[in-house]
This record gives sequence, structure tokens and C-alpha cells, in this order.
Amino acid sequence: MNLRTPLARVRGLGSAKEGTDHWWVQRVTSLALIPLTLWFVISLMSVARADYATVVEWIGRPFNSILLVLLLITTFYHTALGLQVVIEDYVHDEGMKLAALLVMKLVVWLWGAAAIFAVLRIAFGG
Repeated sequence: MNLRTPLARVRGLGSAKEGTDHWWVQRVTSLALIPLTLWFVISLMSVARADYATVVEWIGRPFNSILLVLLLITTFYHTALGLQVVIEDYVHDEGMKLAALLVMKLVVWLWGAAAIFAVLRIAFGG
């Protein structure tokens, strides 16, 4: 028994087969954020009262800079996934939805790139 109309069958419209992947990636990024965020908060507490030079030196350590970059990538990717779901669920006009998704992704990726660039610049002594 097929519940689709003949026109829908001809057009090939149906499940985009992306919902499950999107859901899984959101869950995986949220799980990855747990240890990364815990490390970040604990590490920040260790340099909370430090001066600027000490914090820059802390960021410049390879282990810390690698984990910071991983935290930033995961955070901004998870943010983009979550905002995409919100826009898809609550913006009903297709043109506005497409524009909102494009602007959101552009802003999130620009902020993410700027944050990663800042960490790498400190890490490589720039």
C-alpha cells in the first residue's frame, strides 16, 4: 500500500533521508562537547587569576591549543546544526527559510573561523 499521490511518485518527492544523519551528528557533537567543555572549565579555573602573558602561554601549549580548536569546531558545528533545526521548524516561508539558513551558516562559520584563527595565531606565536 502506497500512501503517496501519483504526482508525488512521479516527481520522486519523499524522504530526504537526511533527518536521521542530522539527528545522529547532533547527538555525537553533544557527547563530544561534554569532556571538551569539562576540560575547558577546569582549565580556565587554573588560570582564572593569571595575568595576560600566562593565559597566552597556556593557550600556546600544543595540548591546550589542540583541545581548544577541537572545542571550537565542535561547538560551532553543533550550534549550526541546532539553529538549522530551529529555522526549519519555525520559518514557514521557503524564501525566508533559505535566506535565514544561508545567513545563519555564514555567521556561524565566520565566527568559528575567527575563533580558530585566534587560537592558532596565539599557538604559533603570531
